[in-house]
Amino acid sequence: MSEKINKYSGELTQNDSLPAAQAMLYGVGLTEDDMKKGQIGIVSTGYEGNTCNMHLNSLAALVKKGVQEQNDLLGLIFHTIGVSDGMSMGTSGMRFSLPSRDIIADSIETVVSAQWYDGVVAVTGCDKNMPGSVMGLARLNRPSLMVYGGTIASGRYKNEKLNIVSAFEALGKKIAGEISEEDYKGVIQNACPGAGACGGMYTANTMAMAIETMGMSLPHSSSNPANSPAKMEECLEVGPAIRNLVLKGIKPSDIMTFKAFENAVTMIIAMGGSTNAVMHIIALAKAAGVKFGLNDFQRISDKTPLLADMKPSGKYLMEDIHHIGGTPAIIRFLYEEGFLHGDCITATGKTVAENVKDIPGLPEDQDIILPVSKALKSTGHLQILYGNLAEQGSVAKISGKEGESFEGPARVFDSEDLANEAIQQRKINPGEVIVIRYEGPKGGPGMREMLKPTSLIMGANLGKSVALITDGRFSGGTHGFVVGHITPEAYEGGTIGLLKDGDPVIIDSVNNRIEVNIPAEELQKRRAEWTKPAPRVTKGILYKYMNSVSSASEGCVTDEQKMQ
Repeated sequence: MSEKINKYSGELTQNDSLPAAQAMLYGVGLTEDDMKKGQIGIVSTGYEGNTCNMHLNSLAALVKKGVQEQNDLLGLIFHTIGVSDGMSMGTSGMRFSLPSRDIIADSIETVVSAQWYDGVVAVTGCDKNMPGSVMGLARLNRPSLMVYGGTIASGRYKNEKLNIVSAFEALGKKIAGEISEEDYKGVIQNACPGAGACGGMYTANTMAMAIETMGMSLPHSSSNPANSPAKMEECLEVGPAIRNLVLKGIKPSDIMTFKAFENAVTMIIAMGGSTNAVMHIIALAKAAGVKFGLNDFQRISDKTPLLADMKPSGKYLMEDIHHIGGTPAIIRFLYEEGFLHGDCITATGKTVAENVKDIPGLPEDQDIILPVSKALKSTGHLQILYGNLAEQGSVAKISGKEGESFEGPARVFDSEDLANEAIQQRKINPGEVIVIRYEGPKGGPGMREMLKPTSLIMGANLGKSVALITDGRFSGGTHGFVVGHITPEAYEGGTIGLLKDGDPVIIDSVNNRIEVNIPAEELQKRRAEWTKPAPRVTKGILYKYMNSVSSASEGCVTDEQKMQ
């Protein structure tokens, strides 16, 4: 079906009753011929203060060049915010990270709706940029796609390959006396050699691969490194791609179907992706009007093996994926193995199967993506746990290297900061279950990531001897025996808020249970005695957030969809 190229923008450019709008468009340099063209909003999350985002404005300019080369299109750049997870990690600034996702979605929806753009291209980098932008695109439901800024190159110090988690774990090693101050400085000064998002299968690369597999990015977008010629070429190819989507009237609702979400989650599981993907995928589904929840994750995890030997628990980085054919080669492999739906339409205007038909398969000599018969784990690493500690669900990240169950006495902390202090002072004992609570979306507020405590645990050689549970969340860089997104959260009266030091905690990923082994009568007594603490904030964006956000099990969304 053919659509008008200026279906939306024509409301401003062709309506004689809107002379002021047309005067402003002439004022920005449009010609009379330009006024007949379709307008593509190009939104960049670029800013100078973060390696993930520092190059995105340049990529947006390349996207605009490719759009302008289409004789009937105009590219118009605008901007939205970004927040660096890596820089704010372990500080109160991390409380603003998850809220930034919804601000990004809101701002894209706002600008595109007000400016009447015919299509949208989002140029994104760090963790929350991608789900936030695609949430906005889904709400708008106009022809659109996302461009990923690409992964960072690995760093190197004393012949050791480095990435951002190397810097976090170096602190734990320094505290444990395993490295010198000179080597500590050497690691942190060389871990991030330039532009691009954090290099392992952390949240940025997880979401980039998921969104490409879903069909909302062009092939190779998630695996083309930030500074590669391939990334530059990809940006130029966006012009004809978005023109095709506009003319054919292909919208996010055509691409972001239930089967497309199944494809995305299958890729997340096969690659060993971030726990954050659970809440982001649920939020994307709500924005797209698709019913997709925790139990769908478990269903797909039960039948999808963990195949990728990727950091944080494995060996390889995203730059290595690029060298074995990129994400399309993995999509082809999973499709041919029967794990993906091939009939889903994508941002190319073609189906998943059509996109990979002529793509070379994975090289025989690579060991990044393992054969199904030699999977690292026969089922997925993301496990949804329920029980008296998580009546509404929680998310465990179990790669198989940590074992599949853990029992131990609780060691309770009412904030991440208190837990970090105890770990740094070497006050944590092997066998304990570290409990970090009042860090949920409402109680935090903002649901901080726990990469600092888990990195300190790894650096202190406690990774195999302790577990950590929280109503907060984890960075994709986290590894070890961890359970997050516990709901109801402590601030909402969840059982995690009733725990005391020494309570026996049982984590069982085989049976998908997380329990505190104390009598129901004792829990009932504690619940009667519990009082909700005073909120940590009483004004500003975090106050707005805590009063509008849904639970982690519902995607931490802040729009009306959480009511449905």
